[in-house]
Amino acid sequence: MDSLLSALFSSEETELHFLRYMANFMIFMTACTLVSLLKENVPYGRYASSKYGFPVNAKFAWFVQELPAFLLPLLLVIWSSPAKMSRLPNQLMMLMYFCHYTQRSLIYPFLIRGGKPTPFLTFIMAVFFCIYNGYMQVRYLSHYAEYPEDWVTHPFFITGFLLWFVGWLMNVHSDHILRNLRKPGETGYKIPKGGMFEYVSGANFLGEIIEWAGFALAGHSVHSLAFAILTAVVLSSRALAHHKWYLSKFDDYPKSRKALIPLLI
Repeated sequence: MDSLLSALFSSEETELHFLRYMANFMIFMTACTLVSLLKENVPYGRYASSKYGFPVNAKFAWFVQELPAFLLPLLLVIWSSPAKMSRLPNQLMMLMYFCHYTQRSLIYPFLIRGGKPTPFLTFIMAVFFCIYNGYMQVRYLSHYAEYPEDWVTHPFFITGFLLWFVGWLMNVHSDHILRNLRKPGETGYKIPKGGMFEYVSGANFLGEIIEWAGFALAGHSVHSLAFAILTAVVLSSRALAHHKWYLSKFDDYPKSRKALIPLLI
């Protein structure tokens, strides 16, 4: 993999500039996404539309679209220089990344019960995003990121790691609650209860936003920051849309429950 990337870039400095360009472009695309989300929800799940292509089975879509975010980075790590993989801060950052995508790509899709089909265009866009972001995050961490030897004891890293861990647990627990809303054979939507769903409609989204915000704080790079900002924009919109939908769908929906941030929004 290193030899292939070396053939694509004239020098390591060139690739490093390219990775920074990728992060800046992601921030630009986040701004464009924010504008588009003011007009229309991301078309998947309950907001899916046939105008975005034929439907793709939910389990298949989640597995295939998320898998590149795990496999490509894994190959980057396997074929990276051992010397560049020996730094503890880099190892812990990559552990955080792989912990999320092991669960998201190898476990989560096979636990889905039913699930609305994903429009083909949304599916393809997710595949390309996972390739793009997976390469950007892990190539930088495995090959270029340089942290002080004591970075793992720095308040930024410790706080970021704790935020990541809390967010990861919240995300996984919230997904568990959503999967178990319906008993076998049941259809239709139900009001989620328990965990952070007692406070916000988008508990799973809040968990993932916190997770990647912590990752960005611990990573202290434009690459991790770009991903955290994009995640916050897309999932905040999703949480607000879900909250509005729940309120219109259920007359007995808890009026004290907020969309994303307890007691606030």
